Amino acid sequence: MDRDEQLLRELARRNWQILGLLTLGSLLFGDSHVSLGVLAGGLVAIVAHHWRERALRSMLHAGDPGAASRYQRGYLFRLAFIGSGIYLLIARAQVAPLALAVGLSVVVLNILWTTIKRSL
Repeated sequence: MDRDEQLLRELARRNWQILGLLTLGSLLFGDSHVSLGVLAGGLVAIVAHHWRERALRSMLHAGDPGAASRYQRGYLFRLAFIGSGIYLLIARAQVAPLALAVGLSVVVLNILWTTIKRSL
């Protein structure tokens, strides 16, 4: 396994660890809407990150001239799908929006942590 693949696996594993810690921390608030918001936001962020990663790999390995335009169309579809999911979580499931934002930051926190760790 090369270094890039190892980094991607490490990032994927740490996404789940961060989500677990944030969800456990949200349980201290004693409100199910907060815990559900953190958990749902983290799941959306992790799935979206994995989905984007697969689409990028597919585009880069395709080698045909239409791959970039397919990626752009797929990006718009993913954006609409994720936006609809977030809307449904807030409007229908009544999750706490701030907790949802905390959950959605899982991947960002992971990348920030990895950057700081590698720069030291």
